[in-house]
Amino acid sequence: MSTTTVADGIVGRLIDWDVERVFGYAGDGIDPFLAALHRQQDRIELVTARHEEMAAFMATGHAKYGGGVGVCLATQGPGAVHLLNGLYDAKLDRRPVVAIVGQVVSSALGSGYLQEVDLHTLLKDVCAQYVQVASSPQQLPHVLDNAFRTALATSSPVCVIVPHDVQQAELPSQDEHAHGIVQSSTAFASARTVPDEAQLQAAADLLGAGERVAVLVGQGAAGAEQQIRDVVERLGAGLTTSLLGKPLLDESLPYHCGVMGHLGTTASADLMAGCDTLLIVGSNDPWTEFYPEPGQARAVQIDITGRNIGTKYPVETALVGDAASTLGALANLLPARPGWRPEVERAVTTWRETVEERVAQRSEQLNPQLVVHELSAHLPQDVQVAVDVGSVTYWYARFLQLPSGAPAHLSSTLASMGSAMPYGIAAKLLHPGRPVVALAGDGAMQMNGNAELITLADRWRDWADPRFVVLVLNNRDLAEVSWEQREMEGEPRFPTSQAVPAFPYAAYAELLGLRGIRVEEPGQIRQAWSEAWAADRPVVVEAMVDRDTPLLPPRQPEEKVQKALQALERESDGGQAHRLLREQRHDE
Repeated sequence: MSTTTVADGIVGRLIDWDVERVFGYAGDGIDPFLAALHRQQDRIELVTARHEEMAAFMATGHAKYGGGVGVCLATQGPGAVHLLNGLYDAKLDRRPVVAIVGQVVSSALGSGYLQEVDLHTLLKDVCAQYVQVASSPQQLPHVLDNAFRTALATSSPVCVIVPHDVQQAELPSQDEHAHGIVQSSTAFASARTVPDEAQLQAAADLLGAGERVAVLVGQGAAGAEQQIRDVVERLGAGLTTSLLGKPLLDESLPYHCGVMGHLGTTASADLMAGCDTLLIVGSNDPWTEFYPEPGQARAVQIDITGRNIGTKYPVETALVGDAASTLGALANLLPARPGWRPEVERAVTTWRETVEERVAQRSEQLNPQLVVHELSAHLPQDVQVAVDVGSVTYWYARFLQLPSGAPAHLSSTLASMGSAMPYGIAAKLLHPGRPVVALAGDGAMQMNGNAELITLADRWRDWADPRFVVLVLNNRDLAEVSWEQREMEGEPRFPTSQAVPAFPYAAYAELLGLRGIRVEEPGQIRQAWSEAWAADRPVVVEAMVDRDTPLLPPRQPEEKVQKALQALERESDGGQAHRLLREQRHDE
């Protein structure tokens, strides 16, 4: 075809926006777009997932691992519907993603045509900041430019819907100057924002008056690691992080209390329970019951987005600004004081002792805490980490110590199972010379991870560093749900609901041409990690772990623990879980 189509124009504009790859799945509603990608395949790559949901997760992962705006592509109808989960992940974890979606031909809209779905209505919540139908060729490229600018400016997913006939149409001249013709460009910039001096001084006075300061850090503090340390050390404070903030700071620091919240540490719970002043930096963590009690602590919050301030805890002083710049300016106004560092460090030491006790617990099958804890010593310094949702998230939060600066991501706010494999693949495609580890449970692998092992098997030979290690915690149970039922509902495990069918993950990896390692005994763990990182191809480490290892939050009230214990007494095979829970409760 000699005519330059709108689809060609869209691909060209993606290249102008420095997009190197598009994640998607084919369908006739985007055939013109696929043909345009084919014509430009030496400049932009189409990455096909096994499902559109995985393509959207890959686009979100691309943004999370530092690739800029993630771009995903799907056909009309069912393809667009499948994108929703991955796009909601981007929305809730605040990452820029542009979804390009096909639509039936314009002349058929409203007729109940094959695969006709009201896409604007479907996508208007998840892509609340910008969703636009390109109903005429003249709307390109300004619709696409506005989508990218909006995604970047709001850190959110957006969507451009292009009917099939518009994709096929001839691309109009971009030089036309007339009424109703909008010219556009790919220019974009973000500002460095710092609060004014009066606000900074008010925050410094509040923090300086505190005797027991706690600092809660979230993903919005990325790039401000040294400034955070300066403030914490100057105030003699304790430090804790949200789940998304875990990778930012070295958890071996003596005042680092680990992750806060439901799947956090006892040290973080003690920090929040004992503080009289709270500084929140770049976090909107939802676990409100783990914040200080109302009225206990005066609070300062720093966030680049003003609408986030005061939404989870009553804040007295708000600082809207870039975390690094704001903290740098704030630190100069703070008094140097000992604070309560000795008490914080005792809490951290106690938690580290608890870690050693928990990884040493014996059960009928492998202790999953030990499997993840042992991985810490084997992680390459330049590793990229992808984490799924389920019991593995608890073990990651509590027991995996990341190398300094190692990126680690998961579906945190949406908490969607099945994110680790697409995240890991996106990270590897973005940085093919860096190793990747993906941590998942058997439920997440059966939901969609096994399918993306096919993608992994198809692509790994192109990578400069073939190391891609997948840990599957195989306990044949949706363990997090089982423990939630016991803890929250006082109900025994419901096997019909939680049982995960048997599947040979390591053997399946071998079938795909990958390496599979099955681990059944504690003595095999260290060797398995060594072999996995030394392999010449991706490896699936299948650890046969115990489903009975407790998942309760730190410092739980006695009545909640008793509720879980009573539920276990009603389970015919709940004896071991009952014992392990009592042992862990004694640890605390």
